[in-house]
Amino acid sequence: MRGQRLFVRAIEAGDSEAVREFLTANGDEHAVPACGLLGKLLGRVVAVMAIDFREPTGVRVERLLVASELRRKRIGRVMMNELEELAAKMERDWLIADPSADAREFLHRVGFVETGDRMIRKVQR
Repeated sequence: MRGQRLFVRAIEAGDSEAVREFLTANGDEHAVPACGLLGKLLGRVVAVMAIDFREPTGVRVERLLVASELRRKRIGRVMMNELEELAAKMERDWLIADPSADAREFLHRVGFVETGDRMIRKVQR
């Protein structure tokens, strides 16, 4: 991955088959997210983030899945940074996550702090 740039964009209707294949190949049985971000590397889907904008002051991260062979290569971090830029443009103050047990370590590494049963990260502007 060194020297290659991750291309991140919003998931579009035409992406549903590629996203479905990616989710299935990586053991995620969830449906294709209605709203989210897609990460591509060399034209291949390598990350999918499901998000929700219904929080009045923040953006909720419903789930983030990175291809298993590419984990710990900063792809998740890049996806979170792209979401933060989007939240800043929308004048939202927080990124919010309800993490699973195995996601807590990653969320701590990318700047989230625990507050009750969820984790939050202040959007930098």
